[in-house]
Amino acid sequence: MNVYFFRFVGCAIALIFLWNAAVGQPQTKHWYKGNLHTHTTMSDGDSTPDVVAKWYKDNGYQFLILSDHNVLTPVAELNSRLAEAEKYLLIPGEEVTTVMDAKPIHINAYGLDSVVKPMQGDTMTHHIQGNVNLIQQAGAIPSLNHPNFGWAIQSKDLLAIQNLPMIEVYNGHPSVNNRGGGGAESLEQMWDALLTARKKVFGIAVDDAHHFKKFSKADSNPGRGWVVVRAASLSRRNIMDSIAAGDFYSTSGVELAELETSAQTIRLSIKQVGTLKYTTDFLGSKGKLLNRIHGLNAAYKIKGNEPYVRAVVHCSNGDDAWVQPVVRP
Repeated sequence: MNVYFFRFVGCAIALIFLWNAAVGQPQTKHWYKGNLHTHTTMSDGDSTPDVVAKWYKDNGYQFLILSDHNVLTPVAELNSRLAEAEKYLLIPGEEVTTVMDAKPIHINAYGLDSVVKPMQGDTMTHHIQGNVNLIQQAGAIPSLNHPNFGWAIQSKDLLAIQNLPMIEVYNGHPSVNNRGGGGAESLEQMWDALLTARKKVFGIAVDDAHHFKKFSKADSNPGRGWVVVRAASLSRRNIMDSIAAGDFYSTSGVELAELETSAQTIRLSIKQVGTLKYTTDFLGSKGKLLNRIHGLNAAYKIKGNEPYVRAVVHCSNGDDAWVQPVVRP
């Protein structure tokens, strides 16, 4: 064999690589831990953007969205100092904050480049829809925040809303009433109401952190809720594309080792922590329990007549993880 043979082999390998890329061979995807909702001194947080961004980096997060109220907190300079390829990234965001009939209406905008100035509507539906539209017009992804904060929003207020892709089903702030009560819906019940009405909505978990200097049950501290996104790389575009596609799970502490969802099945395995125990519920229309499985591995074979199927993992310590729904076309 001579030098021409090796050149031929090298060229052939290069051509095969280019061909695979051209025909769209699936890229290997990776899991990235991130928080979509947190605050700094740019609005009502107690710490500077630098301190907040560094807390998440030091605590194992790969990406963070700073979502201050009605202001776009700059992230370019933070990225120049803190970002690392495949290790850490900041993405710009804003919590579009308004009041309707003395009720707080907060909608996060993920991945925008200019501040969204909120509008006031004549009715609750008009109010929410108008701000969702403004966020989308800005090229960002809207997410309805903590509907039970101030007991502001019910599922009936959301059924007429178009193009709302996400809703918080868990928020770590101590004043947001995730579980409802006294006749008020929980955030999961609201999610099920939207899914039952054939709205394709993803459920997210966030910490909504404001307090980084003092940690207690009564404080709004970081690390209480997050998402784990499956993406081709840790870039703004890939992370945002995966969030928009629902290729992530949400959690208040439970971590998954594997997750597979398709039109045919939902299959998952859970990372064991100590002696904790786990139960996975598969839920369908109106939140009906379709199956319950104890242990680290769970799967549900979709029959095809379910309007949607979603999974939630419950841990014996009170933590949960939420898998995005498979929705029938």
